[in-house]
Amino acid sequence: MPTALTAAQTRFLRGQAHDLRAMLQVGGKGVTEALLAELDLALEHHELVKVKVAAADREERDALVARLADGTGAALVQRIGHVAVLYRPSTDHRQIVLPRA
Repeated sequence: MPTALTAAQTRFLRGQAHDLRAMLQVGGKGVTEALLAELDLALEHHELVKVKVAAADREERDALVARLADGTGAALVQRIGHVAVLYRPSTDHRQIVLPRA
């Protein structure tokens, strides 16, 4: 189940993600189980992750980003061009404290 975010939380996370670099890249093979497992580990450790999606057209990029978010239970914070920002709170050690409203 994807994490639901309010508009204020989304704005806050976009600001936090501004200086991040893309940790993972979706290549020609698309979204594989190994990629989902690696993204799951990255989200558990960092909570906020940038992913670069190498797809030719917008619809394909949107579909790949949706599969990443659904496969890991993460919320899509933003997508600009080929880069998507995903957020999921850590179960063991939360680092990012979201605003309430």
